[in-house]
Amino acid sequence: MARLEYRKLDEANHFPVLYYYDHIDKDEISLRFACDYFVKGREVYEKTSTAIEPHAYVIYVKRSEEEQAVTYTDAAGLRWGRVQIEVREYRENTAHYPLVHLYQFTEDDDALLLLQSDYITLGGKEWEKTSTEVDEDRKVYVYYAKPTG
Repeated sequence: MARLEYRKLDEANHFPVLYYYDHIDKDEISLRFACDYFVKGREVYEKTSTAIEPHAYVIYVKRSEEEQAVTYTDAAGLRWGRVQIEVREYRENTAHYPLVHLYQFTEDDDALLLLQSDYITLGGKEWEKTSTEVDEDRKVYVYYAKPTG
């Protein structure tokens, strides 16, 4: 098991630790490294970079000025335990992103491959990734995408 830290991108204050997780599985760290955004406490943070240090894995973040936490009414009853990824349709100039599909993975590797994929196919339609996030408030990963055709 390892340690993961989310640090604020603030060099003047020596990159203060916002959140940390001791005894976290490296597969989960890999999933989080693959995400562009981190949602916790209704705050949205944007990943700026990642690092491997001698005693911790680190994700540097800044508070997002463009994004805000969304409350979804169409979300399934999601809980940690298995990796769940919502695919949501990204739409410009809105805060509503319809649920397209819910994946539930028993293997972390399969979930990681999805998060790292630029394109996926659902129901015969190709989707292009716009961003990914880990939403701790809702205990789910989210893959935002738009149809290609």
